[in-house]
Amino acid sequence: MTHPFRRNRFFRNTLPDANVSELGNIRSLHLGTPTIQSSMNINNPPELVLSYSRVMMAWLLFANELPKQITQIGLGGGSFARWLRAYLPDTHQVAVEINPQVIHIARASFCLDFEGQNFDIVEADGAEYVQILRGNVDVMMVDGFDGVQIIDDLVGEPFFHDCRYALSGHGIFITNWWSGDKRYPLFLKRLRDVFDNRVLEFPATTHGNVAVLAFNFMPELNIEKLKKRADKLSDKYELDFFRMLYDAKGKNANNGKQFLFKK
Repeated sequence: MTHPFRRNRFFRNTLPDANVSELGNIRSLHLGTPTIQSSMNINNPPELVLSYSRVMMAWLLFANELPKQITQIGLGGGSFARWLRAYLPDTHQVAVEINPQVIHIARASFCLDFEGQNFDIVEADGAEYVQILRGNVDVMMVDGFDGVQIIDDLVGEPFFHDCRYALSGHGIFITNWWSGDKRYPLFLKRLRDVFDNRVLEFPATTHGNVAVLAFNFMPELNIEKLKKRADKLSDKYELDFFRMLYDAKGKNANNGKQFLFKK
């Protein structure tokens, strides 16, 4: 799928090399370093193998209706795409990936044979791509690392503004950050400024990753009501939403009864 925002800058060739490793039944994607960017269970491709990928689905706790359109910035090994295909087959997905090597490997080695069936891959700069979207995205999932750290263009205020404009009135933005990054508090401040402080943090169980959610609306914040949602969602989607809520209580301001947005 071609696109007018296809990346054609002079530093295109400096994108990190993508390669694959296998350990037992787990196939993983790397970007020029030993760090694992994405993993797939060869025997069960839709499974979300890495803990951060599971907590990136925390947005389901707050969605009042199933999304019609999900845009992903960063394809990786296609973990989100495979899971969403299995559990939300009627949702249309677009995955935007800047690195053609990643796209090639994902297509060849990570079971994305359903491309074209409510799922499209766009080779483009995600920070530029979102600028053409206006109010039709229900969920924006951002997971953009270069093999060493998060991509700067995906943590700037201009990008957050563009994402907010891209979202529908009930839209949810969710991104994967690393809490050990010394700039993490700055990223949070920028996101809170853009989304009127409607931001919550959901830590993954390993490696310091945090799924950070921002809302284009006022979400449900009552913890007991969210527990009831977690009960239904855990059975339906086979993910531990109770654990997500428990960990989120330790990360976000709350009075024991509901979450409180920080200012």
